[in-house]
Amino acid sequence: MNIRGARADELELLRDIERAAGECFRAVGMPEIADDEPFPVAQLAGYQRDGRAWVSVDDADRPVAYLLADEIDGALHIEQVSVHPDAARRRLGRGLIEHAAGVAAAGGLPALTLTTFIEIPWNAPYYARLGFVPVPDAELTPGLRALRRHEAEIGLDRWPRTAMRRPVTPAAGSGDLSRL
Repeated sequence: MNIRGARADELELLRDIERAAGECFRAVGMPEIADDEPFPVAQLAGYQRDGRAWVSVDDADRPVAYLLADEIDGALHIEQVSVHPDAARRRLGRGLIEHAAGVAAAGGLPALTLTTFIEIPWNAPYYARLGFVPVPDAELTPGLRALRRHEAEIGLDRWPRTAMRRPVTPAAGSGDLSRL
C-alpha cells in the first residue's frame, strides 16, 4: 500500500471514488447519501493545497482511496475517507486512517475525530474496531458540536449519527502537519 499526498490533477478522480463508494448506501435504504454530490473540485483543491488530502494508490500510482482531514479543537478530524469498491477489503481505509494518526502524532495532536452513521457496518462499527469510541453529546468540543449541528441542519440526522474519537501517541507513526 502506497500513501501519498493527492495531486491537483487527481481531484476529479477523488470525486469519482466518492460517488462509487457512496453506492453501497443505496443497498441499506439510504439513497439520499448515495446521491449526495462529493465536494466540488475547488473545495478538494483547498485540502490538496494545504496538505490535508492523502491518497492510497494502486500499482500504476492511480488513487483508489482517499482521506481528507481538518483540525478541529486540537484534534485531526477525518472529514472524509472513501475507498473505491473495486479496491475494497484491502485495508486501504485503515491504512489511510493510520497515516492520519501518524500525521496527528507528528503534529502534536492528541487524537483523531470523525462523525459517522451509527448503524452502518462500514461506519461506526468499523471505526470502533480501529479504536474510535463515541463521544457523548455532553462531551463534544465546540467545533464538533457545531459540526454535528450542521449535519443535523442538512438532514444527516435522519439516520443515527455520532462523533467518535481515537487517541494517538507518538508511536502511531509520522507525518507532516506543517501545512495544517
